[in-house]
Amino acid sequence: MKKIYYLATCDTCKKIMEEAGISEQNGFQLQDIRTEKITPKQLDEMKLLAGSYEALFSRRALLYKELGLKDKKLTENDYRDYILKHDTFLKRPVVIIGGRIFIGSEKKSVAALMAS
Repeated sequence: MKKIYYLATCDTCKKIMEEAGISEQNGFQLQDIRTEKITPKQLDEMKLLAGSYEALFSRRALLYKELGLKDKKLTENDYRDYILKHDTFLKRPVVIIGGRIFIGSEKKSVAALMAS
């Protein structure tokens, strides 16, 4: 399986997709998480590859500060619930190629994606 979860309005996602050659023509299934919400099953599958929901959770989201989440001790179930309620909490993009997952736009993750 080759799939990407991204935001069509995110310039960083677009740049990574372009650089990595991620497109439907290259066999990828594209899912804009704003127009096609992540299902609990999809998130659970991502968690199996990532090791935790926390690894998929973005602390950069404006809602993270607005909701005062930095002052709370969140559990794995909390991370899961927040990602399912608000797409902004998913680190983007999430790319799955076979059994490997690449999460977010950090240089280390993007470099690993480019090398795959």
